[in-house]
Amino acid sequence: MLRLRMDLGYDGTAFSGWARQPGQRTVQGELETALGRILRLEPPPSLTVAGRTDAGVHARGQVAHVDLPPEALRAVEGRRKDAAPMSGAQRLSALTRRLAGVLPPDVRVHALRQAPEGFDARFSALSRRYAYRVCDAPGGGDPLRRNEVLWYPRPLDVGRMNDAAVHLLGEHDFAAFCKRRDGATTIRELQRLSWTRDAEGLLVATVVADAFCHSMVRALVGCLLAVGEGHRAVEWPAGVLLKAVRDSGVNVAPARGLCLEEVRYPADPDLAPRARQTRHLRTLTP
Repeated sequence: MLRLRMDLGYDGTAFSGWARQPGQRTVQGELETALGRILRLEPPPSLTVAGRTDAGVHARGQVAHVDLPPEALRAVEGRRKDAAPMSGAQRLSALTRRLAGVLPPDVRVHALRQAPEGFDARFSALSRRYAYRVCDAPGGGDPLRRNEVLWYPRPLDVGRMNDAAVHLLGEHDFAAFCKRRDGATTIRELQRLSWTRDAEGLLVATVVADAFCHSMVRALVGCLLAVGEGHRAVEWPAGVLLKAVRDSGVNVAPARGLCLEEVRYPADPDLAPRARQTRHLRTLTP
């Protein structure tokens, strides 16, 4: 089988998340259907993604991989009479163009290339970087960006939010900020959580971790928004973390402000070792 790396982005507004679901429009479903149609594969090939996003969450730097029979790429050549066979690079370029013509406009594949040995879009990743964008202007946000920026109706203090965020960094059990899944760990290493105001006056949270559990970023953001408006003390998020159980006082922020910006991977020789390491169920070191 030939493994391809796929770099892509999407507007999550009209999707029921990444993962394929019967009767629902999903990013994975659209991509797999398009690949099956172009490459004439039945059933369509299955994608593995770096980070499964929830309904309404966007992605600018998502990464996935797909395994294909090597001969499948010949389908992109079409009926070219008296033409030399395409090279592998030409076939991938042609497939990228074909996908742009078949996919709906709210999902785009930016690049396709043969994956290096040992590459796994999910397990080889070193970190994922998300951004969450908030507008706290009294009159509301730009209506043209309403699907990617949350309007918060009360003024927010960036300094308080950053002071609270510092105490959440590091490797912890983030069960207080996650929806538990059977057999899955909630131990994660939060590498960065910081807030800034950009040139437009928007508050932007940058959140980086080796991995995230379900709803973790939005729960962290919701917790810090409560601190930013002065409703909760700066010390409150750290106390929530230590309890390691869901706190009804933590409001999960809406999906529309969240975007997956980047997935980082190690150098090629370290891809397979990283994947083996990630597959181990983590426990906290005493």
